[in-house]
Amino acid sequence: MSTTTEAAMSAAAAPVRCQRIGCDAMFTDDNNPEGSCQYHPSAPLFHDGMKEWSCCKQRSHDFSLFLAIPGCTTGKHTTEKPVTKAVSANRPKATPVQSSKQTVGDEACARCRQGFFCSDHGSQPKVQKPAATDDTNKEPVEKSSAPPPKKRIDINEPRTCRNKGCGKSYKEKDNHDSACDYHPGPAVFHDRMRGWKCCNIHVKEFDEFMEIPPCTKGWHNADAV
Repeated sequence: MSTTTEAAMSAAAAPVRCQRIGCDAMFTDDNNPEGSCQYHPSAPLFHDGMKEWSCCKQRSHDFSLFLAIPGCTTGKHTTEKPVTKAVSANRPKATPVQSSKQTVGDEACARCRQGFFCSDHGSQPKVQKPAATDDTNKEPVEKSSAPPPKKRIDINEPRTCRNKGCGKSYKEKDNHDSACDYHPGPAVFHDRMRGWKCCNIHVKEFDEFMEIPPCTKGWHNADAV
């Protein structure tokens, strides 16, 4: 067998990265069975600070947690980049109602439960703080000086980095101060533009936003917020 033929076979067998949103796995054509890819088939939805996958209605306020939501559809891996555009929620704002007359369904709304203004259900009443009580006759509670026990980590256990823009699997024994490429700043969504505050790069399309390279190196962190 010639050197050229061997090189061609080696290149053909080299794993490539799946381009479906929510997958990001490496695969080869010889190892790509049906159901091996878990992904989101539809575009994300951004509205009032909430991020939501329009295909499965899974949502989160935090962008890193939003990206960690597992795909809702399975199929085969592919190298073809999907054409997805972020869906804009151009809903007419509801007329604010009095706090004593809340709209039906606001108890099930995530924004209402967390005390945020909600365009669908109007202003929510502020939670009244309990009245101050006279604690002069109460004995002070002594706080424990012992620090909380630290969580033991198996250095050989595979973990998933939660730093924004990373999401790679790693072992703590291989972790070091330049192992992770990530974005330290928050994601910014404003006037149909999407970008990262840390590196001041902003684009219009969601798939372009996902392609913005991380701007900082550091340690992998499986407990990042």
